[in-house]
Amino acid sequence: MCEIFVTPGLVGDHVHARLSRAGIPVRRYDGDQDLSRMESVFLDHLPLTAERAAPMIDTIARHARRVVAVSSAFHAEVEKLIEHSGIPWTILRAGSLAADALAFAGQVRAGVVRWPYGGAGRAVIHEKDVAAVATHVLASAGHGGRRYVLSGPETLTLAEQVRVIGEVAGRAVRWEDLAPGPARAELLKAWADETVVDAKLEEWGAFAGSPEVVTDTVRVLTGRAPRTFRQWAQDHADAFR
Repeated sequence: MCEIFVTPGLVGDHVHARLSRAGIPVRRYDGDQDLSRMESVFLDHLPLTAERAAPMIDTIARHARRVVAVSSAFHAEVEKLIEHSGIPWTILRAGSLAADALAFAGQVRAGVVRWPYGGAGRAVIHEKDVAAVATHVLASAGHGGRRYVLSGPETLTLAEQVRVIGEVAGRAVRWEDLAPGPARAELLKAWADETVVDAKLEEWGAFAGSPEVVTDTVRVLTGRAPRTFRQWAQDHADAFR
């Protein structure tokens, strides 16, 4: 029996659980299995460069009949590899996962979040809603060659996200905007990747001037409204306490 292979991760774990509950044959994919039974593959996270992604995409193209991948603005070159792989593909562009706010956890517990671009407006999406869309795409036809842009139901600035987290976690938290220069130095210590740090700073700066757009893709594909950021914060409140 052919199966859907799912890479583990924040979204992939929910996709695996949803497919299992629906009785659809599924297994976790770590690149080290017998791929003869692979029918479709769901990629939770993509390498940032085409060079790193090429071997994986080539392997998938030789065994799978379809690939569904969660992507972002940072994966343009990797998306091209997928598009030219020779098999049907669907790209899920999740602009901003609500789970990115977990980066604030330590500072929330300390009572002060120091971060750049507090006014950056993001239409953040709960990982469960990305998984719901992915499951629908994997379990149905008609999605080949489609790029779906996913978002939550509202736009919140980074500072507003922290305010909501504080309310849900029962903590008094204030926001302090960190200038881009000092922020870059701090993020380099944490992430150790100049390309990613500079790209994120540029992205936040852009959304400070022009907030991220809310889409209705989740509702159209799943038939239900996406979860709010407050619902996400309630689901993850213990991480901030």
